[in-house]
Amino acid sequence: MQALLDLIPLIVFFVAYKFGGIYAATMALIAAMAVLIAYQWFRHRTVSKLMVFSGLAAAVLGGITLALHDPIFIQWKATIVYWVTAAAFLGSQFVGGKNLTERMLGAALEGEGSPPWSLFNLLWVASFAALGAVNLYVAYHFDEATWVDFKVMGGIAWMVATILLQLGWIWLWLKTSTRPANDARERS
Repeated sequence: MQALLDLIPLIVFFVAYKFGGIYAATMALIAAMAVLIAYQWFRHRTVSKLMVFSGLAAAVLGGITLALHDPIFIQWKATIVYWVTAAAFLGSQFVGGKNLTERMLGAALEGEGSPPWSLFNLLWVASFAALGAVNLYVAYHFDEATWVDFKVMGGIAWMVATILLQLGWIWLWLKTSTRPANDARERS
């Protein structure tokens, strides 16, 4: 449910762009982020740091876009959020007892031995860093409409591909890490 809620500002941005252009979409994004943050606060009395950061980035960079009438600032917003997220995943390798991937997936793999959490986490670092770079490439080398389509459809596809890659990697790890124990049981 939360993942669907997190997509609402993106969908609002996309629809507003199709009907009113980049400046209408920027205003709609800022408003949608504010509403989503307020909803999260009133509903759960907490808002994730990433959502707050993304909302602030939308407000600041969107505000600059609107004030200067230059869409490049809102185009940079996605890259900044992706790169800060990559840095958070990377920093979690060195701070605290568990990295972000282990905090998110640790309970699901409890009792399965010692997963290579650092490697699983580095997949997310690489994915977010690369997505941020690709976002800039598209923003600077293609027209605005192509960038909007990439930001919405390409970004979602990229995240789905990363999730599937992560799940496939975990599945392979589970398959190879449990094989010796299963073989020993079969021989007994």
